[in-house]
Amino acid sequence: MRVVVQRVSRGRVSVDGRAIAEIQSGLVILLGISPDDGEEQIEYLTHKVANLRIFEDDEGKLNRSILDVDGEALVISQFTLYADTRKGRRPSFTDAATPEAADPLVKRFAEKLTSEGVPTKTGVFGAHMLVEIHNDGPVTIWMER
Repeated sequence: MRVVVQRVSRGRVSVDGRAIAEIQSGLVILLGISPDDGEEQIEYLTHKVANLRIFEDDEGKLNRSILDVDGEALVISQFTLYADTRKGRRPSFTDAATPEAADPLVKRFAEKLTSEGVPTKTGVFGAHMLVEIHNDGPVTIWMER
């Protein structure tokens, strides 16, 4: 499982010109699922994301988590995080889970993040989405489990 976590001043996802979900201050999380992923990876990464100290305290240091700042999360399924570009010019996505395997894990990730105390919204799995990310800082963290 791979995640790209971006601290945002706001984030929004639209499908067919219609807003599906929007958050203010918080995190936009791009989530890639591999065929080997399951509950262990979800448990680890949701806990890590919820407690990751990437928000500034009163002294400007990154000492606060999304929980500390009452932020929200927007989770977007992103199979392209498993792109293999070593050969040729067109990426291969054979390391990404099938849609049938990935969809329930993306939903479970969002549910688990919510149970960690982070209000969480999602995009539409498998849809062509327009994702607006107002990266704050910019702060972008890549994690894998």
